Amino acid sequence: MPLSRGKIGGYDSERMAFGFTMLDADREIECQISDAAMDELAGSRGTPSIARQGQFVALRDAIEQIASNLYDHGPAVKGATIRIFTKHIKK
Repeated sequence: MPLSRGKIGGYDSERMAFGFTMLDADREIECQISDAAMDELAGSRGTPSIARQGQFVALRDAIEQIASNLYDHGPAVKGATIRIFTKHIKK
């Protein structure tokens, strides 16, 4: 079952990832996409952290589709964060 759009979180400088949520019915699923994965998806490199939210918004549909696919095909561990890395980006 596909996840639906949740909230935009923000940039986590320690993990070098951007956080957001998705919804499975009424259950909120935490998600993150790494800097490298977002740049790979955008076809760029070295995007400054201050520009990550804009980059996320521009790529949001594609990022959320990847998160939903990972959720559908991965083990459903309650409370686990879905993490998107470059290996999840189809070239």
